[in-house]
Order: sequence, then structure tokens, then C-alpha cells
Amino acid sequence: MKGVLLVIALLGVSGIVLLSYNFYSMLSLPGTVTTPVPSTFTVNGRTFGFNFTATTQAERESGLMNTKVTRATTMLFAFPTSGKWAFWMYDTNTSLDIIWVTASGDSGQVVYLVTTAPPCYSSVACAVYRPTSGANYVIEARGGFAAANGITIGTTIEFG
Repeated sequence: MKGVLLVIALLGVSGIVLLSYNFYSMLSLPGTVTTPVPSTFTVNGRTFGFNFTATTQAERESGLMNTKVTRATTMLFAFPTSGKWAFWMYDTNTSLDIIWVTASGDSGQVVYLVTTAPPCYSSVACAVYRPTSGANYVIEARGGFAAANGITIGTTIEFG
């Protein structure tokens, strides 16, 4: 009990929240994707290439942190199984749209969407975005991408 109180005294409440989140993340590591992942996606007749792809835990943890994000930047996070994978915006230089997709074969459906998630520069104060439905792909793009391309929950996305 003294050790727990010492941790609380040293970390403060926000540190405990971060510690708890990191502990939860360690318990639910999805593993590496070993099957081929798409390099493009088409939505509402427009095709986009993925500039970045994350198929390992290390790549997912890095995400778009410390990357110059432009209007053309898109990133695919691929997971070996469907899950309610959480994301945050730590050290991302601009707002992002985060699009959770349940895919099978060459197509999928948007099951959850966060638009214009703001950047965050304090690891103890960043919001954590967690979907209400499971997904095996998550697409990140610059804030406003979903609205500009008519992406909403239920939108079909084709992968190539």
C-alpha cells in the first residue's frame, strides 16, 4: 500500500491516468499483420494512396507523430483482428480525421469516425478516441478529409 501511495504522490492523478492507459494498452497489444495490406482506397469514386502504413505495434505507436501532415497525407493502421482500437493525437502537428473500418476482402464499411481531432502536445492531457464498434483498419487523414469526401458512418470503402 505504501508503494501505491508513493506512486500517487510522485505521479499525481494525471500520471496515474497515463500509467493506467499504458497498462491497458500493454494488455491489449494486437500483434503484427502478416497478410498483405492495401496500398490504396476508393471512397465515393475517388481513389487515394496510403503514404504510410502501420502493421506492427511499433509502427502503430509511432503513427503520424512528428510527421508533417499535408492535405495529401493518409495513413493506414492495419490490425490482425477486429477490435475497438484506441487512438490519441500526441505529438501530431495538425488535426486529423480518424476513420475506423471493418473490412473483409477488398471492401469495408466505416463503423466509427472522429472528425478534426485536435493535436495534443502533453502526453498526460491527450484525449483518447475509442470506437463503439470493432474494426480491423483505421485510416488517418488531415482534418476535413471525411467531410470533403462524403465519408460518414456506413460509407463503403474499396481497397486496392
